[in-house]
Amino acid sequence: MVELLTVVGIAVAVFVGFNIGGSSTGVAFGPAVGSRLVRKTTAGALFVGFGFLGAWTVGRNVIATMSSSIVPATQFTPIASVAVLFFTGASLLVSNLYGVPASTSMTAVGAIVGLGLASGTLNQALMFVIVSAWIVAPLVCLVIGVVVGRYLYPYLDRYIAFTTFRLHFIQLDRSGVVPRPYVNRNASLQDTIGSLSVVVIGCYMAFSAGASNAANAVAPLVGTGGSLTVDQGVLLAVAAFGLGSFTIARRTLETVGDDITELPILASLIVSVVGGTVITVLSYFGIPASLAVSTTSTIIGLGWGRASRAATLAELAKPAPEGPSLDVTTGALVTSRAEDAPAGPTIGDIARHEQPAEKPDETPAVPDVGAEGPADLDERSLFDPAAAKRIVLMWVLTPSLAIVASYPVFVFLL
Repeated sequence: MVELLTVVGIAVAVFVGFNIGGSSTGVAFGPAVGSRLVRKTTAGALFVGFGFLGAWTVGRNVIATMSSSIVPATQFTPIASVAVLFFTGASLLVSNLYGVPASTSMTAVGAIVGLGLASGTLNQALMFVIVSAWIVAPLVCLVIGVVVGRYLYPYLDRYIAFTTFRLHFIQLDRSGVVPRPYVNRNASLQDTIGSLSVVVIGCYMAFSAGASNAANAVAPLVGTGGSLTVDQGVLLAVAAFGLGSFTIARRTLETVGDDITELPILASLIVSVVGGTVITVLSYFGIPASLAVSTTSTIIGLGWGRASRAATLAELAKPAPEGPSLDVTTGALVTSRAEDAPAGPTIGDIARHEQPAEKPDETPAVPDVGAEGPADLDERSLFDPAAAKRIVLMWVLTPSLAIVASYPVFVFLL
């Protein structure tokens, strides 16, 4: 029976890792593949390689926390481990039905908390630290997004180019005996710098994803009396990531319709750097945290900061006029009436094989903050408190649901 439960647990862990690899590869390397900087196979290989590096170094700290610190490792019996993984998946399903980015880390921790409450072994001091990090990290990302969007984004958008190449960025000259690689002749120096940035930041995002997500797939099995060592757990998680990277991740760019796909490549890279850095730092300290929540918070902050450039801080402090409830959009990152130059290609452009508008030959000056006055604000791109409340509600609900649903089951099993 124990052997059967161990096999079931490994199968569920592989399934969780498979889905993590499929979704995270598209997030990390979607711009690079769509811009024809790297091929899908190369993107999968890079994700697995850098995901392994993140999981093997920083990620083992998170595995240690989730497998033995929130509750003692002895509580992870084979059946308890399977139950934790099951409730993690079930809670995430609810959030997916509502279309809100949810956290695998938060729901996994929620299921483990249910086990700790049922057994009376929950490390309350550690959970206070973890929950505090869950509150502070999105706020830090939001603030950074606002500052970058309001004061830095227009300048970055002017001078950093992102091009969608008709042929791949790296070509092979097969005229000789030995093929020689060379850079696409249509790429300018500005294009080359931007292209390398896309690939490097994609690798960094893969590192961060491996650091934060490996524990979600295998921590309960590592905690189970000797089922897996930490090293074996990392290898199993990365193998499952790879399975998803080379299969379902290939279809990521074919699915268009989510508003986040309208992010310009520049914005997506800023979001990746900010969200990935915050999560990597937390992972270093062994704190399981949400990459999805951090990146979404950065997107909201970046969009609000970008849209608010047309007003001064004093004008923004004035009460907003009453009007209909508006959806949170990324429109402020795509265009702005206060600036003449079109933005670079968006992820949606790439997925739909559309060509972005050409930038003018001469780079126009960036208007000063508040130069256009409050009347020029694009209200549909501003922050919507009602939508934000819905997102925060779901972030709180998913781990809470994992606790509430798992607790009575663990009371019965223990």
